Amino acid sequence: MADQKDENVEKGPQAAGQPRIVWDDANMRSVYCNVSNVAGGREEIVLLFGMNQAWHAGQKEIKVQLSDRIVMSPFAAKRLSLLLNNVLADYEKRFGRLDIGIPQAPPATTIQ
Repeated sequence: MADQKDENVEKGPQAAGQPRIVWDDANMRSVYCNVSNVAGGREEIVLLFGMNQAWHAGQKEIKVQLSDRIVMSPFAAKRLSLLLNNVLADYEKRFGRLDIGIPQAPPATTIQ
């Protein structure tokens, strides 16, 4: 992957004076996650990622093996939230609504 840096360069129009972003994946690793949690305070947001170890229905205890913790500023977390919302909206346009079993509030209506 490290040899393919040219493919990872941000493409598209570049405003004058804007730095070019090059994504360096030389030290990147990939992990699978089927469980996540988020906690935070005024100074930081903490993302926890792991694997659910429940293989049998009706277990009294479900073990989640945590593999990664990412700590970020609230500003970086807000940008991540916007990116995730946009990616998921595009996904649902292409492949249909994702039903995760949680009732969604109806969209807000405006009174004119």
